[in-house]
Amino acid sequence: MNREENQSISIELPEEVAEGTYSNLAVISHSSSEFVMDFIRMMPGVEKAKVKSRVVMCPEHAKRLLLTLEENIRRYEAMHGPIKLQGEPDMPPPMNFGGPAAQA
Repeated sequence: MNREENQSISIELPEEVAEGTYSNLAVISHSSSEFVMDFIRMMPGVEKAKVKSRVVMCPEHAKRLLLTLEENIRRYEAMHGPIKLQGEPDMPPPMNFGGPAAQA
């Protein structure tokens, strides 16, 4: 057995984190030493969106996240079918949520 197979870690999930944070937009930027991922919640009819969470990680961990996410998407699509994207993959998501603008 290699060293990685013998290791185990204990992960604590605090109650306030376990609830999760909803995000429907992510903005990712990077420098030579880190990736910064801002997770944003946009609401219909609201012009200003808020960053709800920011995750900063080194390039190696960002790559590991990418590979793990790709594997999980493959598994999801194997069970539930392909995830459909609106428009072209390189286009930003619609900002109006497909409905009329809210009025106060």
